[in-house]
Amino acid sequence: MLFLMIFSQPEKNSSFYIFLVITYIAGYTIELIGVHTGMIFGEYSYGSTLGLKLMEIPLMIGVNWILVIYSAGMLVKSIGIKNTVLAAAVGSTFVTLLDFVIEPVAIRFDYWSWKTYDIPPQNYVAWYLFSFALLYLFMHLPFKKHNPAAPVLFITQFLFFLILLIMDN
Repeated sequence: MLFLMIFSQPEKNSSFYIFLVITYIAGYTIELIGVHTGMIFGEYSYGSTLGLKLMEIPLMIGVNWILVIYSAGMLVKSIGIKNTVLAAAVGSTFVTLLDFVIEPVAIRFDYWSWKTYDIPPQNYVAWYLFSFALLYLFMHLPFKKHNPAAPVLFITQFLFFLILLIMDN
């Protein structure tokens, strides 16, 4: 999916690549801090499903953050929200709702697990605030914000995890 999003991004410029690098590093770093302190999202650890790990964090997690933020940002832009703060707020609401449906499925399929079975509310607050910051960056960086494949990716991810969630109950 990452390669599809990069390939389908029109008029790639340095700001687009800066977005990718910052989002990957920020996503990986916040997970690294989160896992090792328990202070951001709550106490959790990664299972084996997401593959190769460095310092207990799957290398794929930065890619996941890119895909979620990029596709949510493009979804918000596609519905015509022009105000940067409002766009970041709506986008981070979408991202947090996505996490809400991902969490139970992720636990079931060993993406990650929580110290207690209950998902701490701070997880959703952290997802909202962190995604707001990344979406604000996304909105501000001067690269073309039109990629018809990206909103489809976001909606597909949401529906995929929602279906798995419903089927598991």
